[in-house]
Amino acid sequence: MAVKDREEKSADMQEENQRLHRENLRLQRAVEELGILNEIATAINSTLALERILDLITQRCVHHLGAEQGAVLLLEEHKEERPFQTLCRVGDTSHKRLPFRLDDQLAGWMLRYRSPLLINDLGSDPRFATGVGDLFAVRSLLCVPMVCKGRMTGLLAVFNKKAGAGFSEDDQRLLAIIASESGQVIDNARLAEKEMALMHMQEEMRLAQEMQNNLLPKEAPRLAGYDIAGKSMPAKEVGGDYFDFLAIDDKRLAFCLGDVSGKGLPAALLMANLQAAVRSQTMSGTSLTACLERANSLLFRNTSPEKFATLFFGCLDTSLHVLHYCNAGHNHPFLIGVKAEPLRLSEGGLALGCFESFPFAENQVPLDPGDRLVVFSDGISEAVNPADEEFGEASVYELAVANRGASAAELIEKILKSVSAHAGGRPQMDDMTLVVIQRE
Repeated sequence: MAVKDREEKSADMQEENQRLHRENLRLQRAVEELGILNEIATAINSTLALERILDLITQRCVHHLGAEQGAVLLLEEHKEERPFQTLCRVGDTSHKRLPFRLDDQLAGWMLRYRSPLLINDLGSDPRFATGVGDLFAVRSLLCVPMVCKGRMTGLLAVFNKKAGAGFSEDDQRLLAIIASESGQVIDNARLAEKEMALMHMQEEMRLAQEMQNNLLPKEAPRLAGYDIAGKSMPAKEVGGDYFDFLAIDDKRLAFCLGDVSGKGLPAALLMANLQAAVRSQTMSGTSLTACLERANSLLFRNTSPEKFATLFFGCLDTSLHVLHYCNAGHNHPFLIGVKAEPLRLSEGGLALGCFESFPFAENQVPLDPGDRLVVFSDGISEAVNPADEEFGEASVYELAVANRGASAAELIEKILKSVSAHAGGRPQMDDMTLVVIQRE
């Protein structure tokens, strides 16, 4: 009887020791897991770069789960082929293997089910007929989705458990926790990258706006007997409208108002090229028509077919009080006299850049005391109100006639104010530019 009691007591002690051993192992594993999660959480909340954080996460997963390799893959849903792109890969240096990756079948399964995938004998799994393809060296794998705000952002995968019966449910549970944290950090990094890109673009636009403003005249020319003003208001930060004044000598002033097709930065770049071409040709002493013919040829050869520019180009002779002009497809300016009927200055030719060569024509008109020239871009006349009614060229003319006593700068402000009132709060859709020249 005593022997039997001793044997039972010994069996109970062995069972209790085994239970304590299992409990110690469980507690040890829990402590290790908490340590890993704490380390990962610390890294995520640090100032480390995304690449270093993901590298640390993958290293800890490979080491703790006893895997040969691990990888973080980013989901790019707009890519139909190979939607998962590897962001980070870590391998156990004791196994000199080529990098593993998910083949199309496994990737398709993860995209469809978006749930953890645990396989400890890939070769015999009936769901995946991998044969001897990309995964021929993979025996086991554990792959969990990274989800952020209900949206799958990528995958966290480990390959080939080095010992034991393969990946376990505990391994899956831990990897799922880590994947959840990883999904958040990747999403945050994506948002940060977008924010940085937006800030960079805004800074570039600010610099472009500053450069474009520097290309416009700082002040209007002061010529005895004349009142001159110009102003441009782009619809965006930068635009395709421009105006320019260029003194040829003490008696002649060249000026122009141009409107490049399109809006924003592309139009602004083309505008700067056009301005440089017109300026260089003007300073070389060529005629108005020759200047526009060369500018037209340059624009045609260096831009795509849908790009063009309208331009009103004039030269004011203050000694003879004569205006020479050439209109390249631009809105016809108004020349409003005190006694004579108003003129529309249309002589010239087609818009620049439509054909490689085009014979432009020049005309001239006298400027009598009190005469007023109003040059404007179509952003003025075509500004619409909430009822889609255009401001119209007639309104520009009526304002110029009704405000004969206003200075050139005052008339420009009155026209812009009237356009704004007409729009009724509707956003400006096109660049608006005006040049006014009047003989006192």
